[in-house]
Amino acid sequence: MSKRKLVSFDWALKRLLRSKANYEVLEGFLSELLKDDIEILEILESESNREQAHDKSNRVDMKVRNQKQEIILIEVQYEREFDYLQRILFATAKAITEHLSRAERYERIVKVISINILYFDLGHGEDYVYHGRTQFHGIHYHDELRLNNKQQELFGKQYPHELYPEYYLLKVNQFNDIARDPLDEWIYFLKHEEIEEGFRAKGLTKAKEVLDVMKLGEEERLAYEWHIEELRYQASLYYSSFMDGRMDGRMEGEKRGMEKGMEKGMEKGMEKGMEMGMEKGKTATAEIMKQAGEPVEKIMRYTQLTREEVEGL
Repeated sequence: MSKRKLVSFDWALKRLLRSKANYEVLEGFLSELLKDDIEILEILESESNREQAHDKSNRVDMKVRNQKQEIILIEVQYEREFDYLQRILFATAKAITEHLSRAERYERIVKVISINILYFDLGHGEDYVYHGRTQFHGIHYHDELRLNNKQQELFGKQYPHELYPEYYLLKVNQFNDIARDPLDEWIYFLKHEEIEEGFRAKGLTKAKEVLDVMKLGEEERLAYEWHIEELRYQASLYYSSFMDGRMDGRMEGEKRGMEKGMEKGMEKGMEKGMEMGMEKGKTATAEIMKQAGEPVEKIMRYTQLTREEVEGL
């Protein structure tokens, strides 16, 4: 039997999962990731949350609250951004200030958990789920700083990192498709938009029902088809710019080689032109790949340029 096709998670966040009737899907995902029993109280509206007719960005930001009154930021991101890590830092800082009234004391600052589902390569690392938090360690005795007794009584926490923002980075494309636990089942779905028979992670049964393409109304189905075409269009633009740069560089090099050959001989000029064309093509290709955020090692492998040449572009 063929697997039932499900809509992509980023589109579902924008169009389907805002409904209170469908909270079970997000609650299941968050519960499996955070190893906690999460109940969504509300989805907080913001400017980045409001989908506009002209919005072609493959990004959606969500802020939800759990039973501990902690704010959780969920961000689905397809675009390549060099400053992505700084941007999620800014988002958590903004969430903290937005939810602290001017007259409130700092002790009322809420905890923020930033969950980032990434469909592009962010940094170097072998894992597909990364967790970051702020911890204070002694430089002499290497102990971790704990809150004092009064602070522990006031906040109900033992360590500063329990008060500070935490970050989860899910590098979906790096997942090897072997689901070893419920979280892996969710990541498999995020990567393939499919739910295998036998998956039992919280929220996936509801997701299979809610996100079934065949059950969408005509308006929703047409909107989803437009979304998929937009993704294909963007992918095509990226590939076309890559190939155009490669071909333009080669043609420019050949042209210059021909002009040089007219002065020193057709045969030598052709050889020089081809050489310059190849070098120009390599450089143009490397520049496009570098702007797209590709790793240096990958650029070196595709263009045969040295590390120094790539980093110097």
